[in-house]
This record gives sequence, structure tokens and C-alpha cells, in this order.
Amino acid sequence: MHLVEQGSGPLVLLLHGFPESWYAWRHQLAALASAGYRAVAIDVRGYGRSSRPEAVEAYRMLDLVADNVAVVEGLGERSAVVVGHDWGATIAAMSTLTRPDVFRAVGLLGVPYTPPGGPRPSEVFARMGGAGAGDEPGADSRSRPEEFYVSYFQRPGRAEAEIEPDVRGWLAGFYTALSAGTMPAPGAPDPHFTGAGGTLRERFPAGVLPYWLGEGDLDVFAGEFERTGMTGALNRYRNMDRDWADLAEWAGRPITRPSLFIGGERDASLAWLADAVKAYPETLPGLLGSHILNGCGHFVQQERPEETNRILLDWLAVLPA
Repeated sequence: MHLVEQGSGPLVLLLHGFPESWYAWRHQLAALASAGYRAVAIDVRGYGRSSRPEAVEAYRMLDLVADNVAVVEGLGERSAVVVGHDWGATIAAMSTLTRPDVFRAVGLLGVPYTPPGGPRPSEVFARMGGAGAGDEPGADSRSRPEEFYVSYFQRPGRAEAEIEPDVRGWLAGFYTALSAGTMPAPGAPDPHFTGAGGTLRERFPAGVLPYWLGEGDLDVFAGEFERTGMTGALNRYRNMDRDWADLAEWAGRPITRPSLFIGGERDASLAWLADAVKAYPETLPGLLGSHILNGCGHFVQQERPEETNRILLDWLAVLPA
């Protein structure tokens, strides 16, 4: 596992989302270190300079939880606060749910906590794109009116064929499409879906970058994926049904450790998972703060670094020792 760390004190483990790297936490590392914490941002398995196993099933959730435990132990620590964004939020939540002996508190950015269980994920995502209940996951999408991006990512090789010929351009479009100020206007085709037989990129804004992303920042993100390819990152999406089976033991369970949620007002995740936020009194009984940042998009800690840092530090300060 590759990691970047700064500071000394109680360990705070930072988990990035798709399609990013440890660099997504560049604004938090120094702030946490200055406040007396040991801030550690990892490249999640499959990304950057961490290992990229070939087998698709090597990216199941319980393996990623084991990676996080190994990082804590490898750093000579017994416990950590874990904070994640996007997929990192879900990985952080499952780490805390399944290993509360190691992870003493959890911060979730962007993606609300939903307990394991419920319908099979691939069936849920297929219906979001207009597929019928009997459609096989990853089946030919050309007869559907639209296809949700998660379903689109689940077929090995398909998204790679779209992204890898121009990684930098695709990432620029993806970041722009999900950021406040540059996301498509209401009523425009939703960039979270493809048209029948189309690509995601067709719906991304072109010729502009979001205000939080400089050309040098884009160089860092794109450079790693140009070197590694996209398969390791995309394999996370290809294990959601495996996770559903692996986590059956924890179906419906709340996270009882102290928790925090920060979301962007304009992040589509809040609309899709509004019921999950309403359920926090039952699913996150240790919740110490839930913050929705007005006018913010999906990339919370990069779009609003100072506000995110303040919220994180205030929360960390009141956690039990």
C-alpha cells in the first residue's frame, strides 16, 4: 500500500474515491497535521502506487477493509479514525462496521451510509437505467433508454475502452460534470447515465475545468491513471454483488462508533440516497454532525477545503480519546 503522511498524534486515515488518488486529500494533510494529528492518505488498492491484483474478485470490500487494518498495524498503531469520500466513504463505513475494534470513529464525505442488505445491487442499478427486472447485469444496453454509470462500469473492458485512449480528457470531463459551477444545467442530459449504446463522455461538459482543479492537479490525477490504466479502479464496481453476499452477516446493522457526514448540496448522491440521510438516527446512532454545504458539488473536500477542514477538526476535537 502506498501512502502519504504528515504530522504526529492520533491517526486519521483518509480514503479517496473514484477516479482519484491520495492527492484528493492534499488540502487536509497539512491542516490535520498542524492540529496535532497523524494524517495518512492512501492510494486504495488498484490505484496509483498501491498493488493492482489482476483478479476482479481481489477488489471485494472485505479485502479493502483488510488493507486498511494492515495499514493501521503497519504504522505501529492500534486504532484510527477513518475518513472517506465517494467510494472511500463506503469503504470507511464498512471498515468501521466490520472492524470497530480498529476504527474508533468514521467520517463520511459525499456518500451517505446505507447498511448492507436489501436487494441485489446490480438489479437495483439496472432498473435505474430503465432495464427490466429480468435483465442480466451487464447485458446489452442498446435496447434501454438509458444506462446508469454503475451498470456501465460493471462489464469488464467496456469503460476502459472509453476512458483509456484519452485519460486526461475523460477525467477532466468527469470532474467538471460533477462539480458545482460546471455541472450540466437542470434539464440537460444527466452525465450519470449513458444514452442507448452511448458513452458517458458524450454528456460531459467540454473546454472548461472546475474552479478547484488546476492544470497541475489534473496532471497528477491523470498521470497515475495513464501509467496504471483504469481497470483496478473500475474493479470496485464489479464486486458489488460479491460485497452484498460477503456482508450478509452485517445486513441492516447500524454503525455505533462516533460518526460525521459532510455532503454537497448539489451532489446527486444526496438526491438518490435522501432516505439514507433521514435514517441516520437509526443507522448512525453515534452521529455527531451532519453538514450539507450549500452550492457544493460532489468533490467536497476539494471544492470546499477550508470549510471541510474546519468541520473535520471540530469533530475530531470532541471524539472520545
